[in-house]
Amino acid sequence: MTQSLLILIVISLAFFIYFKIKFWRTTATIEKKWQQTRANIALGSFLIFFGLNLLVFPRSTVDIIIGIIFALLGAANAYFGLQNYKHFLPQVIEERKAK
Repeated sequence: MTQSLLILIVISLAFFIYFKIKFWRTTATIEKKWQQTRANIALGSFLIFFGLNLLVFPRSTVDIIIGIIFALLGAANAYFGLQNYKHFLPQVIEERKAK
């Protein structure tokens, strides 16, 4: 269980870095916002997995509190990132067709 959470943490962090690099390299405005939302989803999943890791293997009460805070912040970040992703996706498709 520890290794699977650790692998998910590393993968979500790698996706966050990947989408942030794509965000910095993109010049189109709508696509830039879209890449930012993808990075927010990856960051949200990172926070969720990190919080779950603290909740599954707590060492103290502070770990439990921090784990709950991270999991809630990650869930909010992923939720609002998905909402923005759905909002920007048709605009990105339109923008790419216009090129």
